[in-house]
Amino acid sequence: MANNNIGPKRLVVGAHYGLKDWLAQRMTGILMVIYTVTLLVSFLTGSNFSYEGWAGLFAQQWFKLFSAVTLFGLFYHAWVGVRDIWMDYVKPVGLRLTLQIATILWLIGCAFYAVQILWSV
Repeated sequence: MANNNIGPKRLVVGAHYGLKDWLAQRMTGILMVIYTVTLLVSFLTGSNFSYEGWAGLFAQQWFKLFSAVTLFGLFYHAWVGVRDIWMDYVKPVGLRLTLQIATILWLIGCAFYAVQILWSV
């Protein structure tokens, strides 16, 4: 029997999520850049640099939604990055799983807290 594990017909195994996660990192990165530029433009063109001015900006529904989408993008961006660190550098499976679960719980907690803050303004 011939060895089919070399050449173009080799048997490929694995999770197959490399391209999807690479693309997600780039898209969420672009989203965060757009949000940062929007905040910078709002700051440089604004005249009310007080709490009321910033609260007025964050009180607008479109800005709350934009902030929430950006924060969820940030949390997903962080998850992909930290998950890759755990997978690459933590070899014991039990410890890696524990760290991944702790990371997920932390990011979910941050997401709930962020939504609570955004919608309290």
